[in-house]
Amino acid sequence: MNKDIKLSSRKKILDFQEALITKADEVNIVTHQDSKHFPLKHTFADGIYVRQMSMTRGSIVVGAIHKHLHVWFLLSGGISVATENGIEDYISPCYVVAKPGTKRVIYANEDSIFVNIHKNPTNTKDIQQLEKDIVAKDIKEYEEYINQNK
Repeated sequence: MNKDIKLSSRKKILDFQEALITKADEVNIVTHQDSKHFPLKHTFADGIYVRQMSMTRGSIVVGAIHKHLHVWFLLSGGISVATENGIEDYISPCYVVAKPGTKRVIYANEDSIFVNIHKNPTNTKDIQQLEKDIVAKDIKEYEEYINQNK
């Protein structure tokens, strides 16, 4: 896919996120940091952070920009995921190796449960610290992170 199309698609996803945030209390929408609509379960193992989220049918999640390659599993249900590369449908059970730097909009076609697996080299259980380590608040922060860690 050419770079201009990717940038255009990324901007559409970011614009969509902004539009949704203004309506979040009226409809079943959550941004990455807002878990009041979708229960999260946090589990820890040596060097690993597991984040489980349940979504109800018809709900939308606007995901954060992850800094690292990670794996996510769809344990039950079915979802559609929009990224700058297009839209893909997933039916459980399945797993995906997720590339860093990708902004995602996730739509639950059915009640669904999915799990993200992240590295946690310090074994912290501080969710706010993990958020800082794992995700960037925007593409500018992600690009700064990449440039500092070359």
